Amino acid sequence: MTTHPVLQDKVALVTGGGAGLGEATARLFAASGASVAVADVDVGSGERVVAHIEASGGTALFVRTDVSRPEDVESMVEAVVEGFGRLDIAVNNAAVTPDLRPLDELDVDDWDRLMDVNLRGVALSLKYELRQLIRQGQGGSVVNISSVRGFRGRPRSAAYVAAKHGIVGLTKVAAMENGARGIRVNCVAPGAMDTPMLRAALARRGQAEADVAPDLSLLHRIGTAEEVAQASLWLASDCSSYVTGSTIHADAGYTAR
Repeated sequence: MTTHPVLQDKVALVTGGGAGLGEATARLFAASGASVAVADVDVGSGERVVAHIEASGGTALFVRTDVSRPEDVESMVEAVVEGFGRLDIAVNNAAVTPDLRPLDELDVDDWDRLMDVNLRGVALSLKYELRQLIRQGQGGSVVNISSVRGFRGRPRSAAYVAAKHGIVGLTKVAAMENGARGIRVNCVAPGAMDTPMLRAALARRGQAEADVAPDLSLLHRIGTAEEVAQASLWLASDCSSYVTGSTIHADAGYTAR
């Protein structure tokens, strides 16, 4: 299973690990030597990813988690420690799809649902992950998944844009508070990726990849979740041992122009 064992003997947690970028990250981390806890609200998807990792020779477990619920998140971290003995790495990736209304038509229920998962979920995950890493006293690495929307706005996406901006801020605060403990906290801001979330968005708009790729990527193509997961792998590993409080833009240059 292990081809590039940069995470050998590490224990990693990936939220939203049942599909898309989370799935790609969980699989890559397992292939890089880590024991991986896949957390997701969708039991079928999460168990499928675990089964794939195990069939490939890796080690994984599934934890059913709604990251918007404090009790779920606390239990999630406890389950990882119970299953693997410790926690070394966490990737906070769980998210729901963007809202589609202009601000003057803001739906409070939609706003609350998105904020509960996309921003509150990251804050709660940080709370309990950091507690465990501090308790262990041996450092660690946390990667939060933001978006290009954490740096550039988009009409009809107020809640999503606000939440993704918020994740960048949470990353900076967590890095400042925990650097002296050897705990590094960084962020990845993906651009357009070929994931179920993007495909659903294109379908809603009646668009194909070729219609949007030149506007979303200097490389004129949509990236893969596996390509973006490589950024999280680097930040999770000791290869980035002097990096904290930073954001990697895995966006094919979208935010550069």
